[in-house]
Amino acid sequence: MNTKTKDMALIAVMTAVIAVLAPISLPIVGEVPISLATLAVMLGGVVLGSKKGAAAAALYLVLGAIGIPVFAGYSSGAGILFGMTGGYLFGYIPLAYISGLFYEKAKTNKTVAAFIGMIVGTVVLYILGTIWFIAVTKMNLAGAMMACVVPFLPGDLLKMVVVAAIAPQLAKVPALRNANAAA
Repeated sequence: MNTKTKDMALIAVMTAVIAVLAPISLPIVGEVPISLATLAVMLGGVVLGSKKGAAAAALYLVLGAIGIPVFAGYSSGAGILFGMTGGYLFGYIPLAYISGLFYEKAKTNKTVAAFIGMIVGTVVLYILGTIWFIAVTKMNLAGAMMACVVPFLPGDLLKMVVVAAIAPQLAKVPALRNANAAA
């Protein structure tokens, strides 16, 4: 299989992984559900690399935008994508890219680099999502932080630990070897 075909297949598979995990959500008090989307997006960035991971996240957004129920709670459509949580959804692209970039650039201890990349990527996700949330809801910053960031910190940290633990194992899968090499 040539490289471009393999890359497209890997992006499609990771998009499917995101699409399967993202709708699984836990409703919490507030407007933003806890879902497994960020785990899948970070995994895509680390396992596939910055560009392919970001492409998988972008393709996932396209699927949801055209009506395939892949967003949290099996929702879909432009109303969700451009609604109050849209900034978090669009933030998946830099989350995947940054997570993968740190892993790609690491000379030693790629697991630590991936973990740091996931932290930085999640901070970017929180910033984009919270700014968007404030713009749509007109909520103040403190309220938005309490609704959209604070409740997610423990779960997102746990997701990072899970990705850091399983990514090296996935890298041993023959089809994924060197998938995260910088193009």
